[in-house]
Amino acid sequence: MRIALYQPDIPQNTGTIVRLAACLAVPVDIIEPAGFPWDLAKLRRAGMDYLDLAQVTRHVSWAAFQADRGPGRLVLLTTRAERSPYDFAFASTDILLLGRESAGVPDDVHESCDARLRIPMVAEARSLNVAVSAALVLGESLRQCGGFP
Repeated sequence: MRIALYQPDIPQNTGTIVRLAACLAVPVDIIEPAGFPWDLAKLRRAGMDYLDLAQVTRHVSWAAFQADRGPGRLVLLTTRAERSPYDFAFASTDILLLGRESAGVPDDVHESCDARLRIPMVAEARSLNVAVSAALVLGESLRQCGGFP
């Protein structure tokens, strides 16, 4: 299991996701360009000392990520999906892809994913915070695959 962040905008969310991944021994791929410098103090503050514990790989572009990612399905978390992660059979080799906080992912990235999932919520709600979404779906995928440390 891996988490991939597509051009993240908000360093605090990225730091929180990196901390989550470090605590659960899940590698993180950062697909650049990010909307902030990697060494920004806000990123380090959100990730705390877990940034040093995390396994983070930075990719200069979507094309570089695609070339380097290896095996496994690309599973996009998006508000533009109908299927729930709670009705999906995860595999231990899946890569959970999260888009930019401001815009998600472009159509070509959306279409290149093997599966697209949407967290169920009340109709009046637009979306959850990206770090909260990552935690919910990563937890379900690790539960299904017996992947908790």
